[in-house]
This record gives sequence, C-alpha cells and structure tokens, in this order.
Amino acid sequence: MKKKRTKVAVGLSGGVDSSVAVALLHKQGFEVFGITMEIYDGSVIPETSARHACYGPGEKEDVESAAAICEKLHIAFHAIDLRQEYKNHVIHYFRDEYLKGKTPNPCVVCNQKLKFGFLLEKARQAGLDFDYFATGHYARIVKSGSRFLLKRAADRSKDQTYFLYGLTPEQLARTLFPVGEHTKQGVRKIARSLGLETADREESQDFIDGGDYSILFDKDEIQAGEIVDEGGQVLGRHRGIIHYTIGQRRGLGIASHRPLYVSRIDADNNRIIVSDRENLSKGLVAADLNLISVDRINQPQQVRVKIRLRHKEAEATVFPPTDNQTRILFREPQMSVTPGQSAVLYADDTVLGGGVITAAL
Repeated sequence: MKKKRTKVAVGLSGGVDSSVAVALLHKQGFEVFGITMEIYDGSVIPETSARHACYGPGEKEDVESAAAICEKLHIAFHAIDLRQEYKNHVIHYFRDEYLKGKTPNPCVVCNQKLKFGFLLEKARQAGLDFDYFATGHYARIVKSGSRFLLKRAADRSKDQTYFLYGLTPEQLARTLFPVGEHTKQGVRKIARSLGLETADREESQDFIDGGDYSILFDKDEIQAGEIVDEGGQVLGRHRGIIHYTIGQRRGLGIASHRPLYVSRIDADNNRIIVSDRENLSKGLVAADLNLISVDRINQPQQVRVKIRLRHKEAEATVFPPTDNQTRILFREPQMSVTPGQSAVLYADDTVLGGGVITAAL
C-alpha cells in the first residue's frame, strides 16, 4: 500500500523567502500547494513605489509572482479573498490605535488573526485539505517533550519571532518554517540554484505601498495641533498626531539648540509633548499576555524583553499577570517604551510569550 504523503499548505507572498520555503518542502517530498491572501480592496490608492508593501495595488504583481512559482513547481495555487477581514481586523485596528496616540504594529495582528487565522479557516472552508501550514518566516519550531517551542532564527539579523509571539503551542504543532535554519544570503543562493525568479527580488519593509499611511485616514481626522514641552509651553505646531511616535527626534520642525524627543502623545488634547531628555522608563505594563513555552507565570521570572523589532533585548523581571495586565521591570532603564507596540519575552533563544504595551513605568 502506497504511503500517504503529508500535505502542506504554504503561505506565499510573492517574495524569495516564501518561494524558497515551498520549493524546499516540494523537494523534500511533501505534497504541497500554495495559498496567498488577497487583502487590497482598492479603497485607497497609494503613490506608486518601486518597492511593494503589504497593502496596495502592488498586490497584483505579488499574486502573479506566487502563482508563477507554483506553476514552475507544478503544484496547485489558490488565492484566498481576505479583503474584508483585513479591513476589519488590521486597517481598522491600525487607524484606531494611531488616533488614540499609540503606535500600532500591524504585522503582529496580521500574523495572529489573518495568516494563521482567517487564511487557514477560509482555505479549509474552500475544501482544501492539509496537515501543516508553512510560511517563509525566519523562525524555528522545536519540540520539547509534548510542547512545541518557538525559537529565534539561525540568522539573528532576520529573526521574525517578534511578530509571531501571538501563536499558540497548538498552532506551532501544525506549522513549518522551512527557512528558519538558513541565512538570508543562503535563501537567495537556494533560490538561484533552483532557478526561482524571486531570487534577487527586493524585499519590502513597508505596511502601505509608497510608505505613506496617512492615506488611511480622512482629512478631518488629521488635525494640526500644538507641540509643547513638559511644562506646557508651546514650542511649535505638529501636522497631526498620526505622524509621531514616542522617542521620535527627527521631523519635529522645532528650532532648538538642544535635541528634543517626543515623550508623550496627548490624543485627547491633540498635543505632542517633547522633552530634551531621552525618554527612559524603568519598566512597562503589557496586556493580553500570550504564553508559549509555559502555561502560566506564577512568580517573578528573569527574562530578556524586546520592546520593538530593532530593539536589543533588555534584561528584565516579568511579574504574574493581574486582571489581564502584566508588569515588566527592566534591570536598566530603556528608551522609548511605546504604547501599542509589543513586548516579547525571551529565555535564551526561546520565546516565552508576549503582550501589547499599554503604559511605560
């Protein structure tokens, strides 16, 4: 009797990482097919950009690229319509957070709710059968006893675990990250050796095509207002609070003999508060803590915490959650703790879990 092959649905973006992921799995003998999210609904028209982003008319070319990879590998390809889900759960979230004076992280929400949520749900509703879901994320999954752990990628400079902390051990048990053991340079080399057209395709870093996310807001939602110091003295005018984030120094438009930083965003009064001191915090409060490597935190625990993607993890103590709020204290004060961003906890190279920053301490 012929052994049944393991079926894997591979999330394709049209870029080199996901195309190498599907090619590697295909070469290893898995029964694979590609699935891509269609999220751009045409409701906003970004300025044209040479580099594609997550949301914009460049999606058409990305979908075509993903389909071409599947055609080259002689495997099935399916585009899944998630335009309404993306609008409801990512665009609306992004807008709401900025209008509250926070700095949202759409990649975290998109991974948790769209890629590992609605995409798989809709694929199964469409009759697609698969045992595992794979993506081109730079991360690793390791089984330890009966638990599946999320670990940092071999290429630390490309590690994407910061965006994946919202996954559950159950999701990780059915997920594959084929490029997690490779460097970015190695992935491009594999793509060239396999003759994949994405081998030298430039990767996108932007959320919106063209990089200008102000197009997501109505004009009356972006109101100019005062920039003040910590004593309330007016120093200048801002272009609308959506253009600013905690710790920002450039682009303030204030003449000053000393560097000034955004220390707080007062959405209620449409004010930007600046300080000549770098915004140092002794800790933070995070909500909606999702734990991966442990079931719960019962006592204070030493961890390393990353408070934004490019942040070097800091030594800290995480305390047991109370009423959905978790307190994290740094060993040394950290700059620019930003409400709306995520705090991700690590023990060595293992992701303990993470949550959304609600306040600096």
